[in-house]
Amino acid sequence: QVKLVESGGGLAQAGGSLRLSCAASGLTFSSYTMGWFRQAPGKEREFVASHRWSGGLTRYTDSVKGRFTISRDNAKNTVYLQMNSLKPEDTAVYYCAARHNAISNFNSWGQGTQVTVSS
Repeated sequence: QVKLVESGGGLAQAGGSLRLSCAASGLTFSSYTMGWFRQAPGKEREFVASHRWSGGLTRYTDSVKGRFTISRDNAKNTVYLQMNSLKPEDTAVYYCAARHNAISNFNSWGQGTQVTVSS
């Protein structure tokens, strides 16, 4: 059973930085695409970034391109989201997600970590 545990959320000022971590267990980490999603109050959950180890495919939603960086350490079964130049609109609960490379949809989720950016 896949288990994902996020950490690193908190409060930051606009223009500041935070790094989220997600420790994964119960999976062959290198065979999974790892992703980050977020959900702001009153809004639907949205895709933020993903990384597939095989082929090194990385994707970002347009609003975070150039500011956020997803990376992973396969030796530690951990994926990171480095968030720079934070904006108040980045405030949300951030969720780590995983899907096996053979399937299309993310089907394993962490419990979420709150990120709050003050202006």
